[in-house]
Order: sequence, then structure tokens, then C-alpha cells
Amino acid sequence: MTMTKTARFKGVFPVVPTTFTESGALDLASQKRCVDFMIDAGSTGLCILANFSEQFVLSDAEREALTRTMLDHVAGRVPVIVTTTHFSTQVCSARSVSAQQQGAAMVMVMPPYHGATIRVPEAQTYEFFRQLSDALDIPIMIQDAPVSGVALSAAFLARMAQEIPQVSYFKIETPGAASKLRELIRLGGDAIEGPWDGEEAITLMPDLDAGATGAMTGGAYPDGIRKIVDAHAAGRREEAAALYQQWLPLINYENRQTGLLAAKSLMKEGGVISCEAPRHPFPAMHPDTRAGLIEVARRLDPLVLRWGR
Repeated sequence: MTMTKTARFKGVFPVVPTTFTESGALDLASQKRCVDFMIDAGSTGLCILANFSEQFVLSDAEREALTRTMLDHVAGRVPVIVTTTHFSTQVCSARSVSAQQQGAAMVMVMPPYHGATIRVPEAQTYEFFRQLSDALDIPIMIQDAPVSGVALSAAFLARMAQEIPQVSYFKIETPGAASKLRELIRLGGDAIEGPWDGEEAITLMPDLDAGATGAMTGGAYPDGIRKIVDAHAAGRREEAAALYQQWLPLINYENRQTGLLAAKSLMKEGGVISCEAPRHPFPAMHPDTRAGLIEVARRLDPLVLRWGR
């Protein structure tokens, strides 16, 4: 499980939600406050334009505006990962090059997929990432998540890490994530620069035990996730386990009850952002579900509920 390559990026890189007005317009003022809060809450770095950022409701022009706005506002305070997923190799490469030129530290990309049934053979997936790598000087994180419907074996991921220069980070969100991380690290050796945890940290402790060195979670409570990850990285596993148990009710509520809307609801409750509404047609959170989320969060007193007050 030991890796000899020094990882450029480790720690907690939560996903930044995209903030809208009630009418569905981008709210860039709230967007900047959101970024400031997340940095103040201890985020090692940030990830923008991910699925938890509602990237699927954004136009290309809005993606460009958000990338520019957030990278300019972060201004190098922390590294930023830009999600550039697209089915087209050409479009994904162009998005990724643009992100690199604007200062992205890394791009995160899902394998090519469209809808419920359109997939490509493994050879095309390999070539997709090879061409993407050829266009870049920054690392590529492959997001291995059920939403794509693409089966990526640990052996195939390890092969791409060993043969494609920029493919070096992996966010594993599939069932049995810890076992897959162990196998990926075993097969890929020091080509696996960044084996990471995802899925709102619902499997964080087993994944850290399996060798994960990064966590990409929701954006509302990086202060809580950071405590767990830092303790584990320092060799204080029992402390990390106790902290994980403490924060697990909130992690579970986000993962199983609220999904991507949790961060914005908590940020609105704490005065970080002006509006928590998703963009239509994504449904708003039920008021009773929201009340449950806030109740669970208040027991932990996360910074998000105090930052904007």
C-alpha cells in the first residue's frame, strides 16, 4: 500500500455548489462568499463544476464565467480542481486546456457516457484519456462513480495510470470503494499519485484505512471532514475514528436524504449565500427534510452555521 511518488495534492477538496437567484440566474456575489467560507473552513483545495455543483444545468458560457470568477477570486489561496467532463474527446480537451490556462491545478473527468445507455468500449475510453493527457500539463483525476454507468476495473484504471502521463488521481465512489482503492494501489504502485475518497465521505474511514490520501466531499462542513482526515494522516487512527462517528450522522443525512442541496441549505441557514434554490427543473428540498438537516448539523456546530452571522 506504500506509494513512492510524492503526491502534489492531498487532503480535503470539497465541491463548491453553484449559487443561483430565485429566478435561476447565477449569483456571483454569493458564489464568492461561498468560496471564501469554504477556504476559511479549512478546505485544502476546492473542486468546481462537479455534479454536486449542478454542472448539468449550466450553459457553456456560464461554465466559463464561473471558472473565471472563482479562479480569479481564489487567487491562488488554495489549489482548484475544475471538472471538465464531456462525452466528446475534443470538447473535454478544449474545456481542460482552458481550465489549465486559467490556473486550474487539476481537471476531474468522468469516462465518456451519455444518458442511460450510450457508452463506448474500453479502447475508446483509454484513447479519450490519452488524448486528454496529451493536451495538458496538469494532472487528470478520473471520477469513478455510478452516475456514469461505466465499469472501470481497478486493473484498467491502474493501466491508464501507468501508461498515460497525466492520469494520476482517482476519485473512487463505487460500491466497495475501500476494496477497489486497495486493489488500485496494489496494481498501480507509484503511478497512483492520488487515490481519493468521494461520495460525501460516507465511506471515508474505510477508504482512509485503504490508503486514500484525499477526500472530495460536499462543501458545507470541510472543518469537520478536515479533522478526520488530518488525524488519520498523522497516525491518530482512534481519534479519526471517534471524529468520524461524531460527524457521521450529518454525512449520512447529506448522502442519503438531501444529496447535492445540503451544502446550499446549510450555507443559506448560516448567512453565507443569499439563496439555496436549485435551478429548475431540479426539485427543491422538502421543508421537513431541510429541518432535519439543520437539526443534525446544529448538534455539531459547524462553521457554516456561524460564518455569515
